[in-house]
Amino acid sequence: MPVPKEEDWRAIAAEFLERWNFPNCLGSIDGKHVVIQAPPCSGSQFYNYKGTYSVVLLAVVDAIYCFRVVDVGAYGKGRDGGTLRDSAFGQALQDGTLEIPPPASLPGAEDLGPVPHIFVGDEAFPLKHNLMRPYAGCQLPLPKPVRIFNKRLSRARLVVEFAFGILAARWRMYWRVLGLSPSNVDACVKATCVLYDYLRRSFQEPLRMEMGTPNGHLPDVTRAGANNAPRQALQVREKLTTYFSSPVGEVPWQYAVE
Repeated sequence: MPVPKEEDWRAIAAEFLERWNFPNCLGSIDGKHVVIQAPPCSGSQFYNYKGTYSVVLLAVVDAIYCFRVVDVGAYGKGRDGGTLRDSAFGQALQDGTLEIPPPASLPGAEDLGPVPHIFVGDEAFPLKHNLMRPYAGCQLPLPKPVRIFNKRLSRARLVVEFAFGILAARWRMYWRVLGLSPSNVDACVKATCVLYDYLRRSFQEPLRMEMGTPNGHLPDVTRAGANNAPRQALQVREKLTTYFSSPVGEVPWQYAVE
């Protein structure tokens, strides 16, 4: 599974804009716990917040549910943000070595200036200039543009959740506790991800949510996390928030559920 080059990232961003109405988006990112038997003498390293033992599959998924980057083997006790930070992908994202396209104007909104290409994740991930997360505080009466931003981001982010669901439905090993060593679990998970991509690309499965239907509206984010984001990341999120509520950036379905 080669890491995408700049032209690949551009194609992914175009797909996200066309299918999910989110510009400059390079992928949806999330972690999935793969449940295992407690390895001997491992202590609490693999013990996760769900009360099981696991290794983590961290994945970046494109707009058509294909895995583009996977990192397997992190200890289950870690959180998604820490797993990303310690992964090879996270380090490359931090170092700027992923061959990500340079910042570009949002469609029809050149007045906002260039906006970096970004990944989207849930509130477990940190807010960075190249990684967007929802606004926190969803139990509060948030301003309408903020609620619209959260809805648009959540819609794009759920692509990775759907990919995990398809993966687990096709390989039932994800439904049970794996009695293998962590290294063998890592190999099995990587194999299923590669086979998953092969099947999707070979048979072009027509799975997607249609805009304007009830299934196209996403639930509100219900969990808030700490947010110590740098100023540049906050500015990027504010630009996207302004764009999504503007005549050039709005879409009809974003107003259907408040």
